[in-house]
Amino acid sequence: MGKGLSNSEIAAVFSEIADILDLKNDNVFKIRAYRRAAQLIEGFEKPLSEVPDLEELPGIGRELAEKIWTLLKGEKLATLEKLRKEIEPGLLELLKIRGLGPKRVRTLNEKLGVKDLESFKQAVAGPEILELPGWGQKLVDDLKKSLGEFQKYSQRSRLDVAKVQAEEVVEWLKGAQGIERIEPAGSLRRRAETIGDIDILVTGKDANAVMEKFVGYPKVREVLSRGKTKSAVVLDSGIQVDVRFLEPESFGAGLHYFTGSKTHNIALRTLAKHKGLKISEYGVFRGAKRVAGRSEEEIYKLFGMDFIAPELREDRGELEAARTHKLPKLIELKDLKGDLQAHSEWTDGRNPISEIAARAKELGYAYIAMTDHSKSQRQAGGLSGGEMLKEWAEIDGLNRKLKGITILKGVELDILKDGGLDLPEKVLRQADIVLGSIHGNFNLSRAEQSARVLKAFSTGRVHVFAHPSTRLIGEREPIELDWEKIAPVMAKMKVAAEINASPHRLDVNGETAKYLKEQGLVFAISTDAHSLVGLQDMEYGVYTARRGWLEAQDVINTWGLSKLQKWLRERR
Repeated sequence: MGKGLSNSEIAAVFSEIADILDLKNDNVFKIRAYRRAAQLIEGFEKPLSEVPDLEELPGIGRELAEKIWTLLKGEKLATLEKLRKEIEPGLLELLKIRGLGPKRVRTLNEKLGVKDLESFKQAVAGPEILELPGWGQKLVDDLKKSLGEFQKYSQRSRLDVAKVQAEEVVEWLKGAQGIERIEPAGSLRRRAETIGDIDILVTGKDANAVMEKFVGYPKVREVLSRGKTKSAVVLDSGIQVDVRFLEPESFGAGLHYFTGSKTHNIALRTLAKHKGLKISEYGVFRGAKRVAGRSEEEIYKLFGMDFIAPELREDRGELEAARTHKLPKLIELKDLKGDLQAHSEWTDGRNPISEIAARAKELGYAYIAMTDHSKSQRQAGGLSGGEMLKEWAEIDGLNRKLKGITILKGVELDILKDGGLDLPEKVLRQADIVLGSIHGNFNLSRAEQSARVLKAFSTGRVHVFAHPSTRLIGEREPIELDWEKIAPVMAKMKVAAEINASPHRLDVNGETAKYLKEQGLVFAISTDAHSLVGLQDMEYGVYTARRGWLEAQDVINTWGLSKLQKWLRERR
Protein backbone atom coordinates (compact mmCIF):
# COMPACT_ATOMS: atom_id res chain seq x y z
CA MET A 1 0.00 0.00 0.00
CA GLY A 2 1.48 3.31 -1.03
CA LYS A 3 0.68 6.81 0.02
CA GLY A 4 -1.30 7.63 -3.11
CA LEU A 5 -4.43 9.57 -2.33
CA SER A 6 -8.04 8.46 -2.61
CA ASN A 7 -10.64 10.37 -4.64
CA SER A 8 -11.84 12.20 -1.52
CA GLU A 9 -8.30 13.18 -0.57
CA ILE A 10 -7.54 14.43 -4.09
CA ALA A 11 -10.79 16.41 -4.06
CA ALA A 12 -9.73 17.93 -0.73
CA VAL A 13 -6.38 19.00 -2.23
CA PHE A 14 -8.09 20.74 -5.15
CA SER A 15 -10.57 22.39 -2.79
CA GLU A 16 -7.71 23.69 -0.65
CA ILE A 17 -5.98 25.11 -3.75
CA ALA A 18 -9.24 26.82 -4.74
CA ASP A 19 -9.66 28.23 -1.22
CA ILE A 20 -6.13 29.65 -1.14
CA LEU A 21 -6.52 31.18 -4.60
CA ASP A 22 -9.84 32.67 -3.45
CA LEU A 23 -8.20 34.12 -0.33
CA LYS A 24 -5.56 35.67 -2.58
CA ASN A 25 -8.30 37.09 -4.82
CA ASP A 26 -6.77 35.24 -7.76
CA ASN A 27 -8.24 34.56 -11.21
CA VAL A 28 -11.90 33.61 -10.83
CA PHE A 29 -11.79 31.15 -13.75
CA LYS A 30 -8.84 29.29 -12.25
CA ILE A 31 -10.64 29.09 -8.90
CA ARG A 32 -13.77 27.82 -10.60
CA ALA A 33 -11.80 25.15 -12.48
CA TYR A 34 -10.34 23.72 -9.27
CA ARG A 35 -13.71 23.78 -7.50
CA ARG A 36 -15.45 22.00 -10.38
CA ALA A 37 -12.68 19.41 -10.52
CA ALA A 38 -13.00 18.81 -6.77
CA GLN A 39 -16.76 18.31 -7.09
CA LEU A 40 -16.32 15.90 -10.01
CA ILE A 41 -13.65 13.86 -8.24
CA GLU A 42 -15.58 13.68 -4.93
CA GLY A 43 -18.62 12.26 -6.71
CA PHE A 44 -16.77 10.04 -9.21
CA GLU A 45 -17.96 6.45 -8.93
CA LYS A 46 -14.62 4.62 -9.19
CA PRO A 47 -11.03 5.35 -8.08
CA LEU A 48 -9.19 7.77 -10.35
CA SER A 49 -6.27 5.33 -10.36
CA GLU A 50 -8.45 3.05 -12.52
CA VAL A 51 -9.12 5.74 -15.16
CA PRO A 52 -6.69 5.25 -18.07
CA ASP A 53 -7.12 8.74 -19.56
CA LEU A 54 -7.99 11.39 -16.97
CA GLU A 55 -8.28 14.07 -19.66
CA GLU A 56 -11.44 12.37 -20.92
CA LEU A 57 -13.22 13.39 -17.71
CA PRO A 58 -15.31 16.58 -18.01
CA GLY A 59 -13.42 19.63 -16.77
CA ILE A 60 -10.09 17.79 -16.41
CA GLY A 61 -7.51 19.16 -18.82
CA ARG A 62 -3.87 18.23 -19.18
CA GLU A 63 -2.66 20.41 -16.29
CA LEU A 64 -5.17 19.04 -13.77
CA ALA A 65 -4.62 15.48 -15.02
CA GLU A 66 -0.89 15.78 -14.35
CA LYS A 67 -1.58 17.03 -10.84
CA ILE A 68 -3.90 14.08 -10.20
CA TRP A 69 -1.26 11.59 -11.34
CA THR A 70 1.28 13.25 -9.06
CA LEU A 71 -1.07 12.76 -6.11
CA LEU A 72 -1.89 9.19 -7.15
CA LYS A 73 1.84 8.40 -7.03
CA GLY A 74 1.94 9.64 -3.44
CA GLU A 75 4.06 12.68 -4.26
CA LYS A 76 3.59 16.19 -2.91
CA LEU A 77 2.00 18.76 -5.18
CA ALA A 78 4.37 21.66 -5.77
CA THR A 79 1.50 24.03 -6.55
CA LEU A 80 -0.12 23.45 -3.17
CA GLU A 81 3.16 23.63 -1.23
CA LYS A 82 3.95 26.98 -2.84
CA LEU A 83 0.47 28.41 -2.21
CA ARG A 84 0.54 27.37 1.45
CA LYS A 85 3.61 29.53 1.99
CA GLU A 86 1.84 32.56 0.54
CA ILE A 87 -0.91 32.86 3.18
CA GLU A 88 -1.29 32.69 6.94
CA PRO A 89 -2.06 28.99 7.63
CA GLY A 90 -4.79 29.89 10.14
CA LEU A 91 -6.88 31.58 7.45
CA LEU A 92 -7.77 28.22 5.89
CA GLU A 93 -9.15 27.02 9.22
CA LEU A 94 -11.42 30.07 9.36
CA LEU A 95 -13.05 29.00 6.09
CA LYS A 96 -14.45 25.98 7.93
CA ILE A 97 -16.64 28.30 10.03
CA ARG A 98 -20.12 28.62 8.54
CA GLY A 99 -20.70 32.11 7.17
CA LEU A 100 -17.02 32.91 6.62
CA GLY A 101 -16.27 32.75 2.93
CA PRO A 102 -12.98 33.86 1.34
CA LYS A 103 -14.17 37.45 0.84
CA ARG A 104 -15.08 37.93 4.51
CA VAL A 105 -11.88 36.23 5.67
CA ARG A 106 -9.87 38.57 3.42
CA THR A 107 -11.68 41.55 4.89
CA LEU A 108 -11.01 40.41 8.45
CA ASN A 109 -7.37 39.80 7.65
CA GLU A 110 -6.80 43.11 5.88
CA LYS A 111 -8.86 45.37 8.14
CA LEU A 112 -8.54 43.78 11.59
CA GLY A 113 -5.40 41.65 11.29
CA VAL A 114 -7.29 38.40 11.84
CA LYS A 115 -5.00 35.53 10.94
CA ASP A 116 -6.20 32.52 12.93
CA LEU A 117 -8.96 31.17 15.16
CA GLU A 118 -7.79 32.99 18.28
CA SER A 119 -7.64 36.41 16.61
CA PHE A 120 -11.08 35.76 15.08
CA LYS A 121 -12.50 35.04 18.55
CA GLN A 122 -11.14 38.40 19.72
CA ALA A 123 -12.49 40.19 16.66
CA VAL A 124 -16.11 38.98 17.02
CA ALA A 125 -16.00 39.90 20.71
CA GLY A 126 -14.81 43.47 20.04
CA PRO A 127 -16.51 46.61 18.71
CA GLU A 128 -14.28 47.19 15.65
CA ILE A 129 -15.90 44.42 13.59
CA LEU A 130 -19.20 46.34 13.55
CA GLU A 131 -17.44 49.23 11.80
CA LEU A 132 -16.66 47.13 8.74
CA PRO A 133 -18.90 47.97 5.76
CA GLY A 134 -21.87 45.58 5.69
CA TRP A 135 -21.01 43.91 9.02
CA GLY A 136 -24.08 44.45 11.17
CA GLN A 137 -24.97 43.03 14.55
CA LYS A 138 -27.02 40.15 13.09
CA LEU A 139 -24.08 38.95 10.98
CA VAL A 140 -21.74 39.14 13.96
CA ASP A 141 -24.22 37.24 16.16
CA ASP A 142 -24.56 34.56 13.46
CA LEU A 143 -20.76 34.26 13.26
CA LYS A 144 -20.51 33.90 17.04
CA LYS A 145 -23.01 31.04 16.83
CA SER A 146 -21.08 29.46 13.96
CA LEU A 147 -17.86 29.77 15.95
CA GLY A 148 -19.47 27.89 18.82
CA GLU A 149 -20.62 25.13 16.45
CA PHE A 150 -17.15 24.88 14.94
CA GLN A 151 -15.48 24.60 18.34
CA LYS A 152 -17.95 21.90 19.35
CA TYR A 153 -17.29 19.69 16.33
CA SER A 154 -13.75 20.54 15.22
CA GLN A 155 -12.12 17.91 17.45
CA ARG A 156 -14.28 15.15 16.02
CA SER A 157 -14.61 13.54 12.59
CA ARG A 158 -17.72 12.44 10.75
CA LEU A 159 -18.45 8.73 10.90
CA ASP A 160 -17.73 8.15 7.20
CA VAL A 161 -14.38 9.92 7.32
CA ALA A 162 -13.21 8.01 10.41
CA LYS A 163 -14.49 4.70 9.05
CA VAL A 164 -12.48 5.01 5.84
CA GLN A 165 -9.35 6.05 7.75
CA ALA A 166 -9.73 3.10 10.13
CA GLU A 167 -10.28 0.60 7.31
CA GLU A 168 -7.09 1.76 5.61
CA VAL A 169 -5.07 1.39 8.82
CA VAL A 170 -6.55 -2.06 9.49
CA GLU A 171 -5.67 -3.19 5.95
CA TRP A 172 -2.11 -1.94 6.48
CA LEU A 173 -1.77 -3.68 9.86
CA LYS A 174 -2.90 -6.99 8.39
CA GLY A 175 0.54 -7.12 6.78
CA ALA A 176 2.19 -7.52 10.19
CA GLN A 177 3.53 -10.96 11.05
CA GLY A 178 1.39 -13.21 13.22
CA ILE A 179 -1.86 -11.18 13.25
CA GLU A 180 -4.77 -13.32 14.43
CA ARG A 181 -7.56 -10.80 14.94
CA ILE A 182 -7.94 -7.08 14.45
CA GLU A 183 -10.99 -4.93 15.28
CA PRO A 184 -11.73 -1.20 15.45
CA ALA A 185 -13.37 -0.28 18.77
CA GLY A 186 -14.63 2.89 20.45
CA SER A 187 -17.37 5.15 19.15
CA LEU A 188 -16.49 4.06 15.61
CA ARG A 189 -17.58 0.49 16.38
CA ARG A 190 -20.78 1.83 17.96
CA ARG A 191 -21.30 3.83 14.73
CA ALA A 192 -21.71 7.14 16.54
CA GLU A 193 -22.29 10.07 14.19
CA THR A 194 -18.96 11.72 15.07
CA ILE A 195 -15.72 10.11 16.19
CA GLY A 196 -12.88 11.40 18.35
CA ASP A 197 -9.83 9.13 18.29
CA ILE A 198 -9.80 5.81 16.45
CA ASP A 199 -9.06 2.78 18.64
CA ILE A 200 -7.88 -0.45 17.02
CA LEU A 201 -7.34 -3.67 18.95
CA VAL A 202 -5.06 -6.47 17.76
CA THR A 203 -4.15 -9.92 18.97
CA GLY A 204 -1.59 -12.31 17.53
CA LYS A 205 1.85 -13.76 18.09
CA ASP A 206 4.16 -10.75 17.89
CA ALA A 207 3.24 -7.42 19.52
CA ASN A 208 6.49 -5.81 18.42
CA ALA A 209 5.84 -6.62 14.76
CA VAL A 210 2.39 -4.99 15.05
CA MET A 211 3.79 -1.80 16.58
CA GLU A 212 6.59 -1.57 14.02
CA LYS A 213 4.11 -1.98 11.19
CA PHE A 214 1.76 0.61 12.71
CA VAL A 215 4.25 3.45 13.20
CA GLY A 216 5.52 2.80 9.66
CA TYR A 217 2.09 3.48 8.12
CA PRO A 218 2.72 5.87 5.18
CA LYS A 219 -0.01 8.33 6.16
CA VAL A 220 1.37 8.99 9.66
CA ARG A 221 2.07 12.65 10.27
CA GLU A 222 3.41 12.25 13.82
CA VAL A 223 4.19 9.37 16.16
CA LEU A 224 2.89 10.35 19.61
CA SER A 225 4.08 7.23 21.41
CA ARG A 226 5.58 3.84 20.59
CA GLY A 227 5.29 1.17 23.27
CA LYS A 228 5.43 -2.61 23.57
CA THR A 229 1.66 -3.10 23.50
CA LYS A 230 0.27 0.36 22.68
CA SER A 231 1.20 3.07 20.20
CA ALA A 232 -0.47 6.29 19.11
CA VAL A 233 -0.07 8.37 15.96
CA VAL A 234 -1.66 11.33 14.24
CA LEU A 235 -2.51 10.75 10.58
CA ASP A 236 -2.10 13.26 7.77
CA SER A 237 -5.84 13.88 8.09
CA GLY A 238 -5.39 15.04 11.69
CA ILE A 239 -7.14 12.02 13.23
CA GLN A 240 -5.40 10.29 16.14
CA VAL A 241 -5.22 6.50 16.00
CA ASP A 242 -4.34 4.28 18.97
CA VAL A 243 -3.43 0.62 18.48
CA ARG A 244 -3.44 -1.80 21.43
CA PHE A 245 -2.12 -5.36 21.42
CA LEU A 246 -4.07 -7.76 23.66
CA GLU A 247 -3.52 -11.36 24.67
CA PRO A 248 -6.09 -13.74 23.11
CA GLU A 249 -7.67 -14.63 26.47
CA SER A 250 -8.38 -10.93 27.09
CA PHE A 251 -9.37 -9.86 23.59
CA GLY A 252 -13.15 -10.03 24.12
CA ALA A 253 -12.94 -8.13 27.41
CA GLY A 254 -10.70 -5.50 25.84
CA LEU A 255 -12.99 -5.18 22.83
CA HIS A 256 -15.98 -4.71 25.13
CA TYR A 257 -14.17 -2.21 27.36
CA PHE A 258 -12.75 -0.07 24.57
CA THR A 259 -15.98 -0.17 22.54
CA GLY A 260 -17.94 1.42 25.38
CA SER A 261 -19.95 3.48 25.81
CA LYS A 262 -18.71 4.62 29.20
CA THR A 263 -22.25 4.56 30.63
CA HIS A 264 -22.85 1.04 29.26
CA ASN A 265 -19.60 -0.18 30.83
CA ILE A 266 -20.41 1.41 34.19
CA ALA A 267 -23.84 -0.22 34.21
CA LEU A 268 -22.32 -3.66 33.51
CA ARG A 269 -19.60 -3.14 36.14
CA THR A 270 -22.32 -2.34 38.67
CA LEU A 271 -24.07 -5.62 37.84
CA ALA A 272 -20.77 -7.45 38.14
CA LYS A 273 -20.13 -6.00 41.58
CA HIS A 274 -23.52 -7.23 42.81
CA LYS A 275 -22.57 -10.73 41.64
CA GLY A 276 -19.18 -10.65 43.36
CA LEU A 277 -17.37 -10.23 40.07
CA LYS A 278 -14.92 -7.66 38.74
CA ILE A 279 -14.87 -6.69 35.07
CA SER A 280 -12.05 -4.85 33.30
CA GLU A 281 -10.32 -4.71 29.94
CA TYR A 282 -8.45 -7.88 30.92
CA GLY A 283 -11.47 -10.04 31.65
CA VAL A 284 -14.18 -10.87 34.17
CA PHE A 285 -12.73 -12.12 37.45
CA ARG A 286 -14.04 -13.91 40.51
CA GLY A 287 -11.27 -13.16 42.93
CA ALA A 288 -8.05 -13.89 41.07
CA LYS A 289 -9.66 -16.30 38.64
CA ARG A 290 -10.59 -15.12 35.14
CA VAL A 291 -14.05 -16.53 34.36
CA ALA A 292 -14.65 -14.80 31.00
CA GLY A 293 -12.88 -12.52 28.56
CA ARG A 294 -11.89 -14.35 25.41
CA SER A 295 -15.04 -13.16 23.60
CA GLU A 296 -17.76 -10.59 24.18
CA GLU A 297 -20.41 -13.30 23.83
CA GLU A 298 -19.11 -15.22 26.83
CA ILE A 299 -19.06 -12.05 28.93
CA TYR A 300 -22.73 -11.30 28.24
CA LYS A 301 -23.61 -15.00 28.67
CA LEU A 302 -21.98 -14.96 32.10
CA PHE A 303 -24.53 -12.31 33.12
CA GLY A 304 -27.43 -14.25 31.61
CA MET A 305 -27.72 -11.89 28.68
CA ASP A 306 -28.01 -12.14 24.92
CA PHE A 307 -25.20 -10.55 22.91
CA ILE A 308 -25.71 -6.78 22.63
CA ALA A 309 -24.81 -5.23 19.26
CA PRO A 310 -22.27 -2.40 19.61
CA GLU A 311 -24.76 0.16 18.21
CA LEU A 312 -27.05 -0.41 21.21
CA ARG A 313 -24.44 0.06 23.92
CA GLU A 314 -25.51 3.49 25.17
CA ASP A 315 -27.22 2.50 28.46
CA ARG A 316 -30.70 3.09 27.07
CA GLY A 317 -32.26 -0.11 28.37
CA GLU A 318 -30.18 -2.59 26.39
CA LEU A 319 -28.90 -4.52 29.43
CA GLU A 320 -32.40 -5.24 30.74
CA ALA A 321 -33.60 -6.10 27.22
CA ALA A 322 -30.67 -8.51 26.84
CA ARG A 323 -31.42 -10.10 30.22
CA THR A 324 -35.11 -10.61 29.37
CA HIS A 325 -34.35 -11.68 25.77
CA LYS A 326 -36.21 -8.69 24.33
CA LEU A 327 -33.50 -7.10 22.22
CA PRO A 328 -34.70 -6.07 18.74
CA LYS A 329 -33.68 -8.01 15.65
CA LEU A 330 -31.84 -5.04 14.20
CA ILE A 331 -32.28 -3.99 10.59
CA GLU A 332 -29.49 -4.89 8.16
CA LEU A 333 -28.45 -3.31 4.87
CA LYS A 334 -29.64 -6.38 2.96
CA ASP A 335 -33.21 -5.78 4.20
CA LEU A 336 -33.65 -2.63 2.10
CA LYS A 337 -35.51 -2.96 -1.18
CA GLY A 338 -35.22 0.63 -2.38
CA ASP A 339 -34.05 4.18 -1.80
CA LEU A 340 -36.68 6.87 -1.20
CA GLN A 341 -34.73 10.08 -1.77
CA ALA A 342 -32.47 10.83 -4.72
CA HIS A 343 -31.83 13.86 -6.95
CA SER A 344 -31.17 14.00 -10.68
CA GLU A 345 -29.80 16.57 -13.09
CA TRP A 346 -33.33 17.97 -13.32
CA THR A 347 -32.32 19.97 -10.23
CA ASP A 348 -29.02 19.76 -8.31
CA GLY A 349 -28.09 16.12 -8.96
CA ARG A 350 -25.19 15.16 -11.22
CA ASN A 351 -26.73 12.30 -13.20
CA PRO A 352 -29.72 11.67 -15.45
CA ILE A 353 -32.57 9.59 -14.07
CA SER A 354 -31.75 6.64 -16.32
CA GLU A 355 -28.22 6.34 -14.86
CA ILE A 356 -29.51 6.58 -11.30
CA ALA A 357 -32.08 3.86 -11.94
CA ALA A 358 -29.46 1.63 -13.51
CA ARG A 359 -27.18 2.01 -10.49
CA ALA A 360 -30.08 1.37 -8.11
CA LYS A 361 -30.76 -1.87 -9.97
CA GLU A 362 -27.08 -2.84 -9.67
CA LEU A 363 -27.39 -2.30 -5.91
CA GLY A 364 -30.19 -4.86 -5.86
CA TYR A 365 -33.07 -2.45 -5.34
CA ALA A 366 -36.56 -3.09 -6.67
CA TYR A 367 -37.42 0.62 -6.71
CA ILE A 368 -36.00 4.11 -6.29
CA ALA A 369 -37.81 7.39 -5.74
CA MET A 370 -36.67 10.42 -7.74
CA THR A 371 -37.35 13.37 -5.45
CA ASP A 372 -36.05 16.52 -7.06
CA HIS A 373 -36.57 19.87 -5.35
CA SER A 374 -39.68 22.04 -5.57
CA LYS A 375 -39.61 25.61 -6.82
CA SER A 376 -38.59 27.49 -3.64
CA GLN A 377 -35.18 25.87 -3.76
CA ARG A 378 -33.98 28.23 -6.49
CA GLN A 379 -30.30 27.74 -5.65
CA ALA A 380 -30.81 24.00 -6.25
CA GLY A 381 -32.71 24.53 -9.49
CA GLY A 382 -36.07 23.75 -7.88
CA LEU A 383 -38.91 22.88 -10.25
CA SER A 384 -42.27 24.54 -10.76
CA GLY A 385 -45.38 22.40 -10.95
CA GLY A 386 -45.25 22.31 -14.74
CA GLU A 387 -41.56 21.36 -14.76
CA MET A 388 -42.18 18.64 -12.19
CA LEU A 389 -44.90 17.14 -14.40
CA LYS A 390 -42.43 17.05 -17.29
CA GLU A 391 -39.91 15.18 -15.16
CA TRP A 392 -42.59 12.70 -14.12
CA ALA A 393 -43.53 12.20 -17.76
CA GLU A 394 -39.91 11.22 -18.41
CA ILE A 395 -40.13 8.77 -15.52
CA ASP A 396 -43.31 7.26 -16.95
CA GLY A 397 -41.46 6.71 -20.21
CA LEU A 398 -38.50 5.10 -18.50
CA ASN A 399 -40.74 2.81 -16.46
CA ARG A 400 -42.29 1.51 -19.69
CA LYS A 401 -38.81 0.48 -20.88
CA LEU A 402 -37.03 -0.60 -17.71
CA LYS A 403 -37.04 -4.13 -16.35
CA GLY A 404 -36.22 -5.12 -12.78
CA ILE A 405 -36.48 -1.62 -11.30
CA THR A 406 -39.37 0.81 -10.82
CA ILE A 407 -38.86 4.57 -10.53
CA LEU A 408 -41.27 6.28 -8.17
CA LYS A 409 -42.36 9.80 -9.12
CA GLY A 410 -41.47 11.94 -6.15
CA VAL A 411 -40.65 15.43 -4.95
CA GLU A 412 -38.72 16.91 -2.06
CA LEU A 413 -41.31 19.52 -1.23
CA ASP A 414 -40.44 22.64 0.72
CA ILE A 415 -42.48 23.24 3.86
CA LEU A 416 -42.78 27.00 3.76
CA LYS A 417 -42.39 29.32 6.73
CA ASP A 418 -46.13 29.42 7.38
CA GLY A 419 -46.53 25.65 6.93
CA GLY A 420 -47.81 25.95 3.39
CA LEU A 421 -46.72 23.53 0.66
CA ASP A 422 -44.49 24.65 -2.17
CA LEU A 423 -46.53 23.11 -5.02
CA PRO A 424 -50.27 23.01 -5.76
CA GLU A 425 -52.34 20.07 -4.55
CA LYS A 426 -53.35 19.19 -8.12
CA VAL A 427 -49.66 18.53 -8.85
CA LEU A 428 -48.95 16.70 -5.60
CA ARG A 429 -51.86 14.33 -6.20
CA GLN A 430 -49.96 12.99 -9.22
CA ALA A 431 -46.84 12.15 -7.20
CA ASP A 432 -46.16 8.63 -5.99
CA ILE A 433 -44.30 9.94 -2.94
CA VAL A 434 -43.94 13.38 -1.34
CA LEU A 435 -41.13 14.24 1.05
CA GLY A 436 -41.77 17.29 3.22
CA SER A 437 -38.59 19.20 4.05
CA ILE A 438 -37.48 22.40 5.77
CA HIS A 439 -34.77 24.30 3.93
CA GLY A 440 -35.00 27.78 5.42
CA ASN A 441 -36.16 29.95 8.33
CA PHE A 442 -34.11 27.86 10.74
CA ASN A 443 -34.27 30.44 13.52
CA LEU A 444 -37.98 30.10 14.29
CA SER A 445 -38.88 29.16 17.85
CA ARG A 446 -39.68 25.59 18.90
CA ALA A 447 -43.39 26.40 18.92
CA GLU A 448 -43.25 28.10 15.50
CA GLN A 449 -41.28 25.28 13.86
CA SER A 450 -43.62 22.69 15.32
CA ALA A 451 -46.74 24.55 14.20
CA ARG A 452 -45.18 24.89 10.76
CA VAL A 453 -44.73 21.15 10.20
CA LEU A 454 -48.06 20.24 11.82
CA LYS A 455 -49.88 22.49 9.38
CA ALA A 456 -48.08 20.83 6.47
CA PHE A 457 -48.92 17.34 7.73
CA SER A 458 -52.58 18.28 8.20
CA THR A 459 -52.92 18.53 4.39
CA GLY A 460 -52.51 14.76 4.08
CA ARG A 461 -50.09 15.26 1.18
CA VAL A 462 -46.79 14.50 2.94
CA HIS A 463 -45.62 10.88 3.11
CA VAL A 464 -42.19 11.37 4.68
CA PHE A 465 -40.75 14.07 6.93
CA ALA A 466 -37.27 14.36 5.40
CA HIS A 467 -34.14 15.23 7.44
CA PRO A 468 -36.40 16.65 10.18
CA SER A 469 -33.85 18.52 12.30
CA THR A 470 -32.19 20.10 9.21
CA ARG A 471 -28.81 19.74 10.89
CA LEU A 472 -25.53 19.42 9.03
CA ILE A 473 -23.00 17.65 11.22
CA GLY A 474 -20.24 20.05 12.19
CA GLU A 475 -21.80 22.86 10.16
CA ARG A 476 -25.35 23.63 11.30
CA GLU A 477 -27.12 22.96 14.57
CA PRO A 478 -30.57 21.30 14.51
CA ILE A 479 -33.79 23.29 14.62
CA GLU A 480 -35.99 22.87 17.68
CA LEU A 481 -39.04 20.62 17.32
CA ASP A 482 -41.64 19.56 19.88
CA TRP A 483 -41.72 15.84 19.13
CA GLU A 484 -44.27 15.19 21.87
CA LYS A 485 -46.78 17.16 19.79
CA ILE A 486 -45.51 16.20 16.35
CA ALA A 487 -45.13 12.42 16.77
CA PRO A 488 -48.81 11.64 17.49
CA VAL A 489 -49.91 13.65 14.45
CA MET A 490 -47.38 11.87 12.23
CA ALA A 491 -48.61 8.51 13.51
CA LYS A 492 -52.25 9.48 12.88
CA MET A 493 -51.58 10.94 9.41
CA LYS A 494 -49.21 8.08 8.50
CA VAL A 495 -46.18 10.29 7.91
CA ALA A 496 -42.90 8.38 8.10
CA ALA A 497 -39.80 9.91 9.69
CA GLU A 498 -36.74 9.87 7.47
CA ILE A 499 -33.34 8.69 8.57
CA ASN A 500 -31.24 10.60 6.08
CA ALA A 501 -28.24 8.39 5.38
CA SER A 502 -25.95 11.18 4.18
CA PRO A 503 -23.03 11.19 6.64
CA HIS A 504 -23.38 14.97 6.68
CA ARG A 505 -26.88 14.60 8.20
CA LEU A 506 -27.77 11.23 9.83
CA ASP A 507 -31.10 12.84 10.61
CA VAL A 508 -33.10 11.77 12.58
CA ASN A 509 -30.37 10.45 14.86
CA GLY A 510 -30.49 7.17 16.75
CA GLU A 511 -31.79 8.56 20.01
CA THR A 512 -34.68 10.37 18.31
CA ALA A 513 -35.44 7.32 16.16
CA LYS A 514 -35.79 5.16 19.28
CA TYR A 515 -38.22 7.66 20.81
CA LEU A 516 -40.28 7.93 17.61
CA LYS A 517 -40.44 4.15 17.26
CA GLU A 518 -41.87 4.00 20.78
CA GLN A 519 -44.54 6.50 19.65
CA GLY A 520 -45.63 4.14 16.87
CA LEU A 521 -43.98 5.80 13.86
CA VAL A 522 -42.51 4.11 10.81
CA PHE A 523 -39.38 5.24 9.01
CA ALA A 524 -37.75 5.67 5.62
CA ILE A 525 -33.97 5.27 5.29
CA SER A 526 -32.84 7.31 2.27
CA THR A 527 -29.50 8.43 0.90
CA ASP A 528 -30.49 11.89 -0.37
CA ALA A 529 -28.06 11.02 -3.17
CA HIS A 530 -26.99 13.78 -5.56
CA SER A 531 -24.62 11.48 -7.46
CA LEU A 532 -24.11 7.80 -8.17
CA VAL A 533 -21.56 7.67 -5.38
CA GLY A 534 -24.13 9.08 -2.97
CA LEU A 535 -26.33 6.01 -3.47
CA GLN A 536 -23.68 4.03 -1.59
CA ASP A 537 -24.26 5.98 1.64
CA MET A 538 -27.18 3.78 2.65
CA GLU A 539 -25.02 1.87 5.13
CA TYR A 540 -24.74 4.98 7.32
CA GLY A 541 -28.51 5.27 7.51
CA VAL A 542 -28.71 1.63 8.54
CA TYR A 543 -26.13 2.20 11.28
CA THR A 544 -28.20 5.08 12.59
CA ALA A 545 -31.40 3.02 12.43
CA ARG A 546 -29.71 0.28 14.43
CA ARG A 547 -28.70 2.84 17.04
CA GLY A 548 -32.42 3.65 17.19
CA TRP A 549 -33.34 -0.02 17.87
CA LEU A 550 -35.13 -0.28 14.50
CA GLU A 551 -36.08 -3.59 12.94
CA ALA A 552 -36.76 -4.21 9.26
CA GLN A 553 -40.53 -4.04 9.78
CA ASP A 554 -40.19 -0.46 11.08
CA VAL A 555 -38.80 0.82 7.76
CA ILE A 556 -41.11 1.30 4.79
CA ASN A 557 -38.41 0.74 2.18
CA THR A 558 -37.84 -2.78 3.41
CA TRP A 559 -41.34 -3.51 2.11
CA GLY A 560 -42.03 -4.95 -1.31
CA LEU A 561 -43.15 -2.53 -4.00
CA SER A 562 -46.83 -3.51 -3.85
CA LYS A 563 -47.05 -3.06 -0.09
CA LEU A 564 -45.21 0.27 -0.27
CA GLN A 565 -47.43 1.57 -3.08
CA LYS A 566 -50.55 0.56 -1.17
CA TRP A 567 -49.31 2.47 1.89
CA LEU A 568 -48.45 5.52 -0.23
CA ARG A 569 -51.92 5.53 -1.87
CA GLU A 570 -53.92 5.15 1.32
CA ARG A 571 -54.45 8.89 1.76
CA ARG A 572 -55.21 9.57 -1.91
